[in-house]
Amino acid sequence: MIYQGTLVDIHSRALFVGELIIEGDRISRITQIRSGDGGPPYLMPGFVDAHVHIESSMLPPREFSRLAAVHGTVATVSDPHEIANVLGTDGVAWMLADAAEATIPILFGAPSCVPATSFETAGAVLDAEAVASLLAEERIGYLSEVMNYPAVLAGDPEVMAKIAAAQALGKPVDGHAPGLRGSEAARYASAGIQTDHECTSLEEALDKIAAGMHILIREGSAAKNFAALHPLLVRYPERVMFCTDDLHPDELALGHINKIVARAVREGYNLFDVLRAASLNPAIHYHLPIGLLRPSDRADFLVVDSLETFEVVETYVAGHCVAREGVPLHQWLPCSTPNRWETATVTTEDFRLPAQSERIHVIGARDGQLVTDHLVLDAPRRDGFYVPDPTHDIAMIAVVNRYRAASPAIGFIRGFGLKRGALASSVAHDSHNIVAVGASVEELVAAINALVACGGGLAVAEGSTCQVLPLPIAGLMSDRQGYEVAQQYRALDARAKELGSMLRAPLMALSFMALLVIPALKLSDRGLFDVERFELIPLEAQ
Repeated sequence: MIYQGTLVDIHSRALFVGELIIEGDRISRITQIRSGDGGPPYLMPGFVDAHVHIESSMLPPREFSRLAAVHGTVATVSDPHEIANVLGTDGVAWMLADAAEATIPILFGAPSCVPATSFETAGAVLDAEAVASLLAEERIGYLSEVMNYPAVLAGDPEVMAKIAAAQALGKPVDGHAPGLRGSEAARYASAGIQTDHECTSLEEALDKIAAGMHILIREGSAAKNFAALHPLLVRYPERVMFCTDDLHPDELALGHINKIVARAVREGYNLFDVLRAASLNPAIHYHLPIGLLRPSDRADFLVVDSLETFEVVETYVAGHCVAREGVPLHQWLPCSTPNRWETATVTTEDFRLPAQSERIHVIGARDGQLVTDHLVLDAPRRDGFYVPDPTHDIAMIAVVNRYRAASPAIGFIRGFGLKRGALASSVAHDSHNIVAVGASVEELVAAINALVACGGGLAVAEGSTCQVLPLPIAGLMSDRQGYEVAQQYRALDARAKELGSMLRAPLMALSFMALLVIPALKLSDRGLFDVERFELIPLEAQ
């Protein structure tokens, strides 16, 4: 096969009009006809998502890859710790099996933090021995994000053994250390940690680069850090990659790494520095089995009409066109639905919490960030019990253990803006118990019980009505077609906003309110957790 157009050569940092000759799955020859920009079509290397939890798309790997390929993604680096927290190594094995038939290569890591902390209930525990066994698998390419950075700084033997197992096999080690600066960032990196995707300020990123780390600029559905970190593209182009981390199906249907590339070019950054972050750097760092548009490379490339918008006309993987004009060319296929679900329904009595103080600790949600504020506010009370107070934007938040019968953990949160109704999700990082937030106890109960009835998913309740998106694969992913799931999610998101939420992605934001490794205050199934002090605290404030 012969393709003609303007080739984008990220190695020589040049454009030239030429011919691309494909034999089998390889590029046999590239012929330059003349130098310079000859206009569209442009032939260029494909994009890589350098860190993504595929489960957050609510699609299994095979279906995720169909949608991602439409936007020019030709590989992803994926941490399967979401399903590992529910199903353990069996969950990782399921992801590998499903991804074996994916449209694009998916490099999975060995989850390093299952559970993320000892202050929550997960469905599995992956100790150093289990992690080492996973790393020995050829299809496992790296050690996934080491989130327990206090344990790294303390030299915890179990955590250090996991890092050592990856190093012994020459496999990269991913980091996750929000807010870590200066000497502590240097100590964290010196333990063997090579990347971080949690930087929210340029100063933090510069500290970590000085410590020898690569920085992943993240633009996902909940966390968006491009605005803070984009100067790295000109200052340290060799140390930057792009990622989404967590991308819900409605956004995946509209774009992927191509949107970050277009934004960076639109803001004036050099095309080749941007493409280095989007393609070359992650391919080299993670030893990805993809081509980068050179003779003898595998024929992975894109055809685009514009080097400004990067709307993808065609995506090729191993010489085959896998997406054309916004349509995936591989068919949707059904899959199995493994799950673990052992919780029971709740009642309003479970949420009658006697008021013991006039002041309480309250989670402060921030739009577009995973970090929260630790607030101390006057307690909303009625008839001797704590209650939600939507007039002052104080909703009740609860986490219900999905792995065994237990009383719900209860707290309060500001920032969701709910005037009425409730939201519930079994996508609740990282242990994936049920997390729910409500303007009333009755609606909170209704949303939770809707998920109990279907074995997991997302629910939006108002009064006696409840909309549900079932997620039968581990309570995390749907077994339906991706665009159908995106449409259902979009409807739930709109409904949540009709109930008063002003957050850009209220259901995604909800899913992170139980993530105990992100400051400052979160809620696990065991109670309120002060991330700065790394301990459980009472609801009542002194």
